[in-house]
Amino acid sequence: MVSSLAMIAALAIPFAVLVSPLLGSLIALAGLLAMLFRHHAYLARLVRWTQQPVGQSLPQASGLWDLVYSDLNRNVRQASAERAKLGAELDRFRDASQAMPDGVMYLSLTGSIEWINRRAAEDLGLDPKRDRGAPITNLVRQPDFVHYLESGDYSEPFLFHPIRRRGAALLVQVITFGDGRRMIISRDVTQIERLETMRRDFVANVSHELRTPLTVVSGFIETVLDGLEDVPHEELQRYLTMAHEQAARMQRLIQDLLVLSALETGAPQPVEDVVDAAGLVREVARETEALSAGRHQVTVDAHDLCRIQGSAKELHSAFANLASNAIRYTPAGGKVHLRWRLLASGAGEFCVEDDGIGIAPEHVPRLTERFYRVDRGRSRETGGTGLGLAIVKHVLTRHQAELKVVSTPGEGSCFCAVLPARRILPALDDDAD
Repeated sequence: MVSSLAMIAALAIPFAVLVSPLLGSLIALAGLLAMLFRHHAYLARLVRWTQQPVGQSLPQASGLWDLVYSDLNRNVRQASAERAKLGAELDRFRDASQAMPDGVMYLSLTGSIEWINRRAAEDLGLDPKRDRGAPITNLVRQPDFVHYLESGDYSEPFLFHPIRRRGAALLVQVITFGDGRRMIISRDVTQIERLETMRRDFVANVSHELRTPLTVVSGFIETVLDGLEDVPHEELQRYLTMAHEQAARMQRLIQDLLVLSALETGAPQPVEDVVDAAGLVREVARETEALSAGRHQVTVDAHDLCRIQGSAKELHSAFANLASNAIRYTPAGGKVHLRWRLLASGAGEFCVEDDGIGIAPEHVPRLTERFYRVDRGRSRETGGTGLGLAIVKHVLTRHQAELKVVSTPGEGSCFCAVLPARRILPALDDDAD
């Protein structure tokens, strides 16, 4: 600017001295007007640049305005770099929030959704794009959820069962921050609640199963103690026999509980044996005949010779449980048939078929649950613990096998354990002989 004024003065003064003061003044005025026009043009360019979208480059300039534009350009580049850095940090934060196993939602001062991750949207049945900006209480209208948000007391989390996800359970926690905004964190605890329910049911079932035999044993002992000298020998023997049976029932229950606990808690895989399939089935058949005590016709078919790679103890337990169940649920005089065969796929199949009371279709999906009985009274009368099929399920799972059940009420049932082909080995020459 100083140089421009010096140039105007250098032109105007000679004309004012040599020609005419008026001409010098006019030249000075024209120079000042030209300088003002030039500054106005640069200023107009700067105004137009500020009105353009962020990121547009500054226009070219010269002189003093070149310095101004250079300083602005440097500041703009620094601001853009900072903005890009903040944008990258925000993107990383959003990606991390999206990847969180818990649901995260931010609410404005008025309770509208400012941001929500996918997990929270799935938990509460919302759409992250469509529902952004809508009041949360207009979208999730369950009274207990609305009351928790409006109460203002967020010292304890809230157990929430959303209607849009039947059977689900969410642990919801609200955290306030900033100037009254709220962050809602939701955690899916469906499995934890289900396990807790199973634990309560398990304790109740075990207590119930032990109560009856303990009551019987205690009652017999009290009777004998109260009248030891007056109780006839035959009566005393009958009491002791019944007490022994109940004690044996408790012992079987505890043993099954220990086995099931080891299977369910992911106990290490036992050292695998190579088991003669036909020999195992015949052994189970002999035990089945002993359990029947001549009340049933027990037959066996195990002509397909081969060997099974697996735990001999666990496989025997699974096969024996299937056979003993058939005895318990087949009336006296009925038939129980044990069969081992090789399938065309190379898999091995052990089946227990009976002509007993059968099972209604609605019971079949729940047969492998602990303590689930179709006929509770009959199972207890025959010494069942209610854990046999649960043990079978876990043993077969550990051997990559599956349980198939076909049953018709009043006609009988067929339980088959199908072992994969990779666990079936050819028989030895000695077995074939």
